[in-house]
Amino acid sequence: MKIRQPIITVAGHVDHGKTSILDKIRCSSVAECEAGGITQKISSTIMPKETIQQRAGNILEKFKIPIEIPGFLFIDTPGHAAFTNLRKRGGSLADIAILVIDINDGIKPQTAEVLQILKANKTPFIVALNKIDNISGWKTSQSLLSYESVEHQAINVKENFDEKYYTIVGALNTHGFNPELYYKIEDFTKNLAIIPCSAKTGEGISELLAMLVALSQKFLKQRIELKNKDGKGVIIETKKEKSINYLDCILYDGGLDIKDEIVIASLDKPILSRIRSLEQAKPLSKGYQSAKTVQAAAGIRIQITSKEEILPGMPFQVVKDQTQIEKIEKEFKKEISEEIKTDKSGIIIKAESLGSLEALLFLLKQKQIKVIKVGIGDINKKDLYQANASPEEDKVILGFNVSLDEESEEEAHKLKNIKIISNPVVYKIIEDYERWKQEKLQEIERQKLGELNSIFKLNVLDFVFRNSNPAIFGVKIESGKLKPETQVINSSNEKIGRIKGIQEDKSSVKQAESGKEVAISIPGVNFERQLKIGENLYSDLSESQFRKFKEHKYLLTRDEVKTLQEISQIKRAQNITWGV
Repeated sequence: MKIRQPIITVAGHVDHGKTSILDKIRCSSVAECEAGGITQKISSTIMPKETIQQRAGNILEKFKIPIEIPGFLFIDTPGHAAFTNLRKRGGSLADIAILVIDINDGIKPQTAEVLQILKANKTPFIVALNKIDNISGWKTSQSLLSYESVEHQAINVKENFDEKYYTIVGALNTHGFNPELYYKIEDFTKNLAIIPCSAKTGEGISELLAMLVALSQKFLKQRIELKNKDGKGVIIETKKEKSINYLDCILYDGGLDIKDEIVIASLDKPILSRIRSLEQAKPLSKGYQSAKTVQAAAGIRIQITSKEEILPGMPFQVVKDQTQIEKIEKEFKKEISEEIKTDKSGIIIKAESLGSLEALLFLLKQKQIKVIKVGIGDINKKDLYQANASPEEDKVILGFNVSLDEESEEEAHKLKNIKIISNPVVYKIIEDYERWKQEKLQEIERQKLGELNSIFKLNVLDFVFRNSNPAIFGVKIESGKLKPETQVINSSNEKIGRIKGIQEDKSSVKQAESGKEVAISIPGVNFERQLKIGENLYSDLSESQFRKFKEHKYLLTRDEVKTLQEISQIKRAQNITWGV
């Protein structure tokens, strides 16, 4: 049985130190981290077996862990979105993950989101409890082994560590995990390993590597076994220069030869292409080198002959025989359709890659948010037109790490009723969407309430411009909105009449808000006989209107709610069951 390098990804909340941890894992000295080392933006880092032995030898020896794997393949495309891109048939492309948590910051929304995705993909992981050096009074051990440091801190420092640690343990418990410090675990099938560490000082980094070795060899051997001769991989990033496609990929099974033909999945028909050039990532992020053949697992960059658009996150496979294409096409179709299931109604979502799309869709389904259409790439005119045809509450497009393409900006400006929410962080998209949805539904309900008689309370002022035919007099609006054609009553439930017009500063207005003083005209009223200066007048509501307002009182102001109660008291003085 031949095994490949386990594929490892690093995930966590913004600013918790994902990149710093990965940089520290890859670089044992300042010289190795100089320009040209890790500054190049490439999608993966190979760490050979010899380097692991060199950097984690002491701890491997202490725990009697021999290295059987050929090394590690770290996927290091920056950003949280990259983590969610890493998909292949049957789950995550990553065999194991490092979840970075700042010990001083705890579980944040993005951490919780990653935990959800790890659980959904059934991806094993360990926790790097980062920034222990920021704990006040912390003394770093000379050995850079955190298990020695933790147990030998001053009493007050240890108490501070324990308090922060157990807070995080409690939070992980609520997500269904049973975490424990790695050196206290007897059965790794029952506990989630936590490794205290510091990306700044390097403390705990060798323990992280040792744990990755131990867990990979104990639990992932079947997963990392090379099962196919012909190469299989996933496209992480795409670049196009003068109609030439360059693809950054992860080869996770089999081999790839520069003479091979590959078939790449798409949302439509698969794309068949020959390879024009093949490069393999050098060890420890030293860039790429030209290669004739590559064996999994490996980070590769290929140039292909096809000029068709290639979507990030799509799987590809070596094809030796044209008769295989139909079978591969069915496999690709099944792979994509298994994860992307839409509803008959709902919103539109777009993402930068297939994996991003699946991650966003998964988290939306968790919140029972329906999705009618999905797509990969920037938001375009077709998306806008479809959103515009949706019901008012679904006129929204969510974009995960994508934006509106240039051609569609003018169209989006015309269709002002469409909401576009875009962000490189999934939980931010969902937060913003839920806030917008709540506001939109309230706006729709307000519009419906606006079709009813408005709620208001008026105080009659000492300004009578005409006594009758019609009576014209001044009022102050104590609460609500005053509109013409509204029937008014007094505090004894006597119908005064219907407001014909409203004047503010000698000009007619269609409505007036709370706090304003205006003149109103009511035909068929004799002011001296029917009204008194200083008395209150109210809008006359039917029972059904009252119930509707009561049902949606969260849309009313505090003063409007109080006025609604006063109207009900006036009505119930004559009919005790009114509006019940």
